[in-house]
Amino acid sequence: MFLAALSFAYFAKALSGSYMKSTITQLERRFDIPSYLIGIIDGSFEIGNLLVIAFVSYFCAKLHRPKIIAVGCILMSFGTFLIAMPHFIIGRYKIETSIRSSVNSTNNLSPCPASSPESLRAGDRPSILPSRGCEKESSVSMWIYVLVGNILRGIGETPVQPLGISYIDDYAQSDNAALYIGCVQTISIIGPVFGYLLGSLCAKIYVDIGYVDMETITITPGDARWVGAWWLGYLIAGAITLMSAVPFWFLPKSLPMPVEKHDTNCTPEQTRFIKDSPGLKHMFRPEEPANLHLMASEFVPTLKSLLGNPVYTIYLCVTIVQFNSLIGMVTYKPKYIEQHYGQSASKANFLMGMINIPAVALGMFSGGVVMKKYKLSIMGAAKFAFGTSLLGYFLSLLFFAMGCENAKVAGITVSYSGLGGLSYQEQSLISDCNSDCSCTSREWDPVCGENGITYVSPCLAGCNSSTGSGKNTVFNNCKCLAVANTQPGNLTASLGQCPHRDSCEKVFPYFLAMSVLSSFIISLGGTPGFMLLVRCIKPELKSLALGIHTLATRTLAGIPAPIYFGAIIDTTCLKWGYKMCGGRGACRIYDTSAYRRVYLSLTLGLRTVSFFLCILGFALIKRHIRKEEKHVLTNGSAELETLRKEENSSIHCEQFVLALDCNPDRETRL
Repeated sequence: MFLAALSFAYFAKALSGSYMKSTITQLERRFDIPSYLIGIIDGSFEIGNLLVIAFVSYFCAKLHRPKIIAVGCILMSFGTFLIAMPHFIIGRYKIETSIRSSVNSTNNLSPCPASSPESLRAGDRPSILPSRGCEKESSVSMWIYVLVGNILRGIGETPVQPLGISYIDDYAQSDNAALYIGCVQTISIIGPVFGYLLGSLCAKIYVDIGYVDMETITITPGDARWVGAWWLGYLIAGAITLMSAVPFWFLPKSLPMPVEKHDTNCTPEQTRFIKDSPGLKHMFRPEEPANLHLMASEFVPTLKSLLGNPVYTIYLCVTIVQFNSLIGMVTYKPKYIEQHYGQSASKANFLMGMINIPAVALGMFSGGVVMKKYKLSIMGAAKFAFGTSLLGYFLSLLFFAMGCENAKVAGITVSYSGLGGLSYQEQSLISDCNSDCSCTSREWDPVCGENGITYVSPCLAGCNSSTGSGKNTVFNNCKCLAVANTQPGNLTASLGQCPHRDSCEKVFPYFLAMSVLSSFIISLGGTPGFMLLVRCIKPELKSLALGIHTLATRTLAGIPAPIYFGAIIDTTCLKWGYKMCGGRGACRIYDTSAYRRVYLSLTLGLRTVSFFLCILGFALIKRHIRKEEKHVLTNGSAELETLRKEENSSIHCEQFVLALDCNPDRETRL
């Protein structure tokens, strides 16, 4: 029952966390903020963890663990509801466009009027004029609510992993513990499947659905200005998280212990890495009253003992570096698919949920099965995790070859004559073909010319007239199209960016296939790697060890990675949008080649560093094993024979101690 409850809690927190990742581009556009600021919002979840993780892992581990987890789930749901609140107080979303929805098919709108800039702004550019509510909107940054809500989510999520995993490991049979933890980790991966699918569904729905007439909306979900119903998914995720708290209120503080844990509390291989502790001789753990003063006085010595374990310290360093790579990559992968391969936010989220995440779930579960079937030792688990990570690394290098050219945007990536190699500046948007139109270079209202080139706005395309209304608007007599046209045509343009070339569409399936394969191989080592952490720690320190591990990875990876990944991605932006009240808004178009280089180089570069740390860890373990074996040779062949049988994990810790004929409180050198 506890396994089922914990799995549901993992599912709920994973669903809301992945939904947050899926709404990154929606939040950027809705609040007109750059990627690095979105990184700060995303990292605020880890800040919430940082505030309470050490306290929860150490002190709450000695209290009623299921009820502590229940309180955390309730707090998570409240934070998720808070994230959705700005939608109900910020007002309607205003699209940056030069198209007036009231214009019907019998009237013409001239995007390029022969008038002064003043009259132009007063007439045809209502969207860039500051509104009456501008001061009110700018005085309160609504994204602060999202930030605070995500911090509360982080605080609420804190007890779920350290208390839940330690509870399972305490009361499950040793042979089943790895499989149970693998099941929980697998469920936590299934959560993001539904999170990204929910993100895909909500991204298709317009942000103000039910409040506006959809016939008046002139953009599609593939447009860089489109904002989906991001708030709807948070309401759903909050309700699911609230439901996950219910079962924990009815679970006991302790459970019957397996018979094998009555005689000993560790396997022989754990004895090599940790101090032995006195075994328990009863069916239940004693219900001792919590002495907070005693617990506080023992905290610092306990922490020193934990960090004095070299295997734990090296493991911590490796996972910090790899988590930097993983979190940065996962956070901006949907955006990478959108920008590089020209997919909509809805399709990018759908592909993440239906293709990528299931491969990771299958890999995590398969890793747990391998761990159970072959009964991998600590060294075996480390080698398996390292091997799968290295193979996935080599496969990921192929992503560099799966690139697409930049979209052809006149005045940004190509000149108005269609030649590439243009170095973008704001002045480069003005050309002879549109110089008499008094266009603003700050606007982003793209149209696709029949020549296959995208123009930043109908005005900058030099269009003199238009027919139709809403999404069916067609612009005619666009003078700038004649500059790039090698063949005579009608010089017309339609709303939206031009689609990517066929060559890019052909590369995209190969990218997806390689992404699935590399994700599966890397995740195979997830469960063995996690069990490596559990098995090299004293049983009474497991909650603290898991908590410190979570604290370190959240502090040094979860918080900074989205921020510096986002800041570096921002450097590849070619055209920024502008807020209604002035100031730079969200990015409208990126240099996709530069985006690919910095995104993949940063991801794979961090993993390269982690491999060097892994080699150091292997050398440290082998050196201590040699010292242990030399010591055994001087103390008789009985101990040596026991050590050689260690890989099979068939001899209990107590038998090992008897063979050594020494004190069970003996401290091992490793």
